[in-house]
Amino acid sequence: MLDYIRLDRDLPILPQLPDGFKSAAILLHPFVQMPFGWEKSKRENPYQHIYPSDEEIINLGEPISWKEVMSKSNLGSYKELSIALQTLTDTSDEYKKLASYAKFNSDFYYPEEDRTSLFILNSLLRILCSKGANTLYFSEPIHDTNGSFKVNDMSFLEIANLSPNESIITDENMDFAFMGIYDSFITLLVAKDKNIEDIIKPLNLEALICDKEISLNWFF
Repeated sequence: MLDYIRLDRDLPILPQLPDGFKSAAILLHPFVQMPFGWEKSKRENPYQHIYPSDEEIINLGEPISWKEVMSKSNLGSYKELSIALQTLTDTSDEYKKLASYAKFNSDFYYPEEDRTSLFILNSLLRILCSKGANTLYFSEPIHDTNGSFKVNDMSFLEIANLSPNESIITDENMDFAFMGIYDSFITLLVAKDKNIEDIIKPLNLEALICDKEISLNWFF
């Protein structure tokens, strides 16, 4: 079992990985597009802002990539879009562009924060089980709990809610692991394989491949 890893956000990621892990990728949580008129139908008053539930996101929501949002909001890079999400104040030019786009796109929501996005969770479970693993282990730092489960014994939503916030999940052979990062819109995937890009590319996961310099604060 692999305990949750506390990474220094300002230092390169790769040297901080546990022994045996050779590569890592920062996975970007997709934005959420709900059907037209969804939020209006849920509001009790015109000023109420509602975020869809897990069930509503899975059953009704559509993932929107960072690239698509960038192209339509005049944000020039992943870095600028990440700054917009991290600041979420009118003092940032990046946020003004993102907020303007969101204002004129009804039923559009920012990505899930802290925990792994529901839109990419199934792909990550496929990666963890790709080498024959049937048992997964989890560890979460908020309540200092850990345990294991058979993949086929838990529902998708039960796995998504193993922790209210950040957690790490690894396979029984510790070939792969992924972890939610507190106060962020990313999930970190790590692998014993040297070329993690070959693993995530077939699944169309939007990601930054970690080199020797990239840190969790890659956008500063």
